[in-house]
Amino acid sequence: MLEDLDGRIAVVTGGASGIGLAMGEAFLEAGMTVVLSDVDESALAVQVERLSASVGDRVDGRLCDVADPEAVFGLADSVWSRHGAVHLLCNNAGVASAAPILQSTPSQWKWTVDINVLGVAHGVLAFVPRMVESGIGHVVNTASQAGLSTNVGFGMYAASKHAVVGLTEALYRELESTPIGVSCLCPNAVSTAISDIARLRPSWVEVDGSDDIIQESFGGIIAEHGIEPASVATHVVEAVRAGRFWVFTHEVTKSIAQLRFEDIQADRVPQPHPGDLARIGLAGLPNHFQEEVAEQ
Repeated sequence: MLEDLDGRIAVVTGGASGIGLAMGEAFLEAGMTVVLSDVDESALAVQVERLSASVGDRVDGRLCDVADPEAVFGLADSVWSRHGAVHLLCNNAGVASAAPILQSTPSQWKWTVDINVLGVAHGVLAFVPRMVESGIGHVVNTASQAGLSTNVGFGMYAASKHAVVGLTEALYRELESTPIGVSCLCPNAVSTAISDIARLRPSWVEVDGSDDIIQESFGGIIAEHGIEPASVATHVVEAVRAGRFWVFTHEVTKSIAQLRFEDIQADRVPQPHPGDLARIGLAGLPNHFQEEVAEQ
């Protein structure tokens, strides 16, 4: 367990905004040196400059596209070259692609899986073997409540985050005999820019327009119900220090996950749950989805 974070080295992907930035700030407050990595070069530069004004060279920014394995291995090489170690790795970069599955496109799936799933895998492959060799460290993979439940209109996102949960559980089992800790972060609604998906979406990703409608409604829900990223970061710091695997930000997540296993035990179809976005006013879904929700 990394009970004492002071003087340690942390790497956070997707670190220029949202949960990633909040984690970086929390780790700096705990006395760590933090390498923030992001694909958004301008946002990254702004945040590194802002933070360095108070912490000096304890913050470092590195441009990296986690979908590119060579870039992630290059990130690992550069961090070890400059800092000599990595004690905490947060595979946090992710996107929340939205569209009913039958209206989604192959390129949307590729983009989502490349970042949300392969981005985590690339981080694990590039960093964790060296962490094991060094004999100390902790890995935090950012999944989502959507890794334990599903929402109408977010099938791609849920599928990718279910994969992150599975990857992280398997990684924990494989590293159980080593000194490396593993945590799976499953946040519920958090006030971030994740709903502004067009902000960084590549031009090669084809959409039919319904995703932007859903994202706009999703953004409204996040704005109304989301907690602050700093609160998530506090949960992560506590989990790392305690060596805890599951990291939840909302108590309802456990109840929603439990409902799935009750469905399995009762041999019944998946039941709607309190966190289903369609049930709390997500606009822009096809009419038959709206009708099904109304009937439920």
